[in-house]
Amino acid sequence: MAHHKSAQKRIRQTAKRRLENRYFAKTMRNALRDFRASTKKEDLTKALPKVASLIDKLAKRGYIHQNKAANLKSSIAKKANNTK
Repeated sequence: MAHHKSAQKRIRQTAKRRLENRYFAKTMRNALRDFRASTKKEDLTKALPKVASLIDKLAKRGYIHQNKAANLKSSIAKKANNTK
């Protein structure tokens, strides 16, 4: 166990950040899973801006890397455009 105040604070901060990271990552994975599972063109075009916005927010805040965000957005846009 930490004996210094700064180390105890660091432990508290790390625990809080870990919970936030898990929440945001899980939310993104669920949104992507639902998007990819959908097969109707109208559902995909309606959900695309919402999922892309979620990905952009996570990249802006540093939860995921900018390149990963770009790759994810590209793949969901391809799916939305290629679905009949």
